[in-house]
Amino acid sequence: MLELQNVSKLVGAETHIADVSLRLERGSLNVLLGPTLSGKTSLMRLMAGLDRPTAGRILVDGADVTGTPVQKRNVAMVYQQFINYPAMTVYENIASPLRVAGVDAATIDKEVKRAAELLRLTPYLARTPLNLSGGQQQRTALARAIVKKASLVLLDEPLANLDYKLREELRAELPKLFAETGAVFVYATTEPHEALLLGGNTATLSQGRVTQFGPTVEVFRKPVDLLTARTFSDPPLNTIALVKRGGSFVMEGDSGVALPVPLSLAAIPDGPYTVAFQPHHLSLSPRDGGAAVRAKVTASEITGSESYVHLGFADARWVMLAHGIRRFEPDETVEIFIDTRHLLVFGPDGRAASTFPLAA
Repeated sequence: MLELQNVSKLVGAETHIADVSLRLERGSLNVLLGPTLSGKTSLMRLMAGLDRPTAGRILVDGADVTGTPVQKRNVAMVYQQFINYPAMTVYENIASPLRVAGVDAATIDKEVKRAAELLRLTPYLARTPLNLSGGQQQRTALARAIVKKASLVLLDEPLANLDYKLREELRAELPKLFAETGAVFVYATTEPHEALLLGGNTATLSQGRVTQFGPTVEVFRKPVDLLTARTFSDPPLNTIALVKRGGSFVMEGDSGVALPVPLSLAAIPDGPYTVAFQPHHLSLSPRDGGAAVRAKVTASEITGSESYVHLGFADARWVMLAHGIRRFEPDETVEIFIDTRHLLVFGPDGRAASTFPLAA
């Protein structure tokens, strides 16, 4: 188990990591999700022992390793910017951690060929990295991490340079591979959909802070605050400022918006709230619990099987994810439906209304 206890990292006057506490179990997949500069790489460097925290402790299986350098830890790391030994063949690059560990030649050969087959590298084992494509070089770095069988595996956006088909295959295979070894598996990404595809647990990061940690689907469906909900939404989360009055969320004025308050939140106090919903919870046809509003189209993006329709409603800017090809003219007014079964509700302080103490 890897445990971080109130870990912080200051660089000069800047806070890179702020009071992070996490417990990561062996055999678990743990995703670090956040935008660029949210602290993902800084946190992984602390986990690995490349950097030492300014405050707090790092423990492995209960032993304090806060000051232990990376060379004395059983850690494997793969970055988006692949790192290979340019003078070695692909075979020797993959075999290098096993040779350092004194593994016998037969076992090395077996493990290298197994990893090469998984990562589609068998035809390239005799080549040097400079004679490979960027994707092939990244796969070589991944193969080296696989054969090392480290107790902690840190992957920092490792699939970004791979083609779509291989990326999808590896997303399914990598967690299973590392879980078999009993390693703590940490995977950093900026993409919410990648976190959902990988599953496991997710820690959402913003400005060096972990805003929430738990099972990935639970963090996505039940964010504890608006910041976490926004971190876990791509396209951006749709929001609107509404006022709770009895059993409805309404907008001041003549907008006609009246969204039912979810039964689970019926007892929260009346007053102002931010109501949020994902792009796929907007649609062009009514659903169970759907509420109709009229919005103005600002732009349409057709991706093939799906279309992203950008909308303006009052002072809000929304994105709707619609199935199929949907063409609209700018400034065209359309009727859309909000799926009120999936509303996220946040108070003025940004906390989820589900965390409020409810009235008796």
